[in-house]
Amino acid sequence: MKAFVVQKYKEPLQLAEVPEPSVGDRDVLIKVQAAGVNQIDEKIREGAFKAFLPYKPAFTLGHDVAGTVVRVGPQVRNFKAGDSVYARPRDHRIGTFAERVAVHEDDVAIAPASISAIEAASLPLVALTAWQALVVRGQVKGGQKVLIHAGAGGVGTIAIQIAKHLGAYVATTASAKNADFLRELGADQIIDYRSQDFEQELSGFDLVLDSLGGENLEKSLRTLAPGGKAIGITGPPDPAFARKMGLNPIVRLALAGMSAKVRKQAKKLGVAYEFLFMDASGEQLREIAAMIDSGILRPVVGKTFAFDEAPQALGALAKGGFRGKVVITGA
Repeated sequence: MKAFVVQKYKEPLQLAEVPEPSVGDRDVLIKVQAAGVNQIDEKIREGAFKAFLPYKPAFTLGHDVAGTVVRVGPQVRNFKAGDSVYARPRDHRIGTFAERVAVHEDDVAIAPASISAIEAASLPLVALTAWQALVVRGQVKGGQKVLIHAGAGGVGTIAIQIAKHLGAYVATTASAKNADFLRELGADQIIDYRSQDFEQELSGFDLVLDSLGGENLEKSLRTLAPGGKAIGITGPPDPAFARKMGLNPIVRLALAGMSAKVRKQAKKLGVAYEFLFMDASGEQLREIAAMIDSGILRPVVGKTFAFDEAPQALGALAKGGFRGKVVITGA
């Protein structure tokens, strides 16, 4: 079958003929109708995550899929051939930039019925990230104040909607041209990052979802109320993440060092910092699908590319200038 593979770290994606996926006892084989494109795809292609998430080239890239079930493993009970599904395959099982992909059934959910396959493919990774940051880690409640950076991006557009559904006051950073659009999604306050300093404009927040890192993360800590929390999805990784990944002591020490400065700053301010590297979850995708079909959430697709344009789709992430997600249509 056709797939886009990383033959060598840092080299462009290559279209190749690869073996059909093997289907394990609890796997679901999916014919790919569409695949979302994420920043993690580019990070992995560049080799940025080799220390804690190594892949041996050549490997197929891609973390989001929507499509049709072709067949299932003998122990699968919840899916059957012909089902329309969506998924974020677990780490080390990625490979959605292909004609077909085998995904563990625990990572799969029936796709929302009210949207297209392209829209469904835009959701899994970013929706799970937002859900795990706001619901699982942040435990956001009505009346709390939440700051979501890069509100017009893939994670941001979904996180704003979830936070608003949870009853939070939602502030976000974005360009002025996206202000009306983000208000439609539920944002209460938009900070134009080009002309305003969010640190000077915001204070007393309970949670910050940071997707930019660096100085932006450090400034975010200072917008939090005492006891507040900043959740970073770009980094730096923290010791809890290193333990969760089961990394060797040397790598764990190195990762702890990367976040030492920001953790020290957080402690001094009486707030907390956590790194979130989202987990695959079919169960959470079922909850998200219900929210989509009930009109609570809507996907935002900014650009689509044909299957043979996968390298250009990946390159579009760096250029930006669009709202929401980039999606590749099926082969």
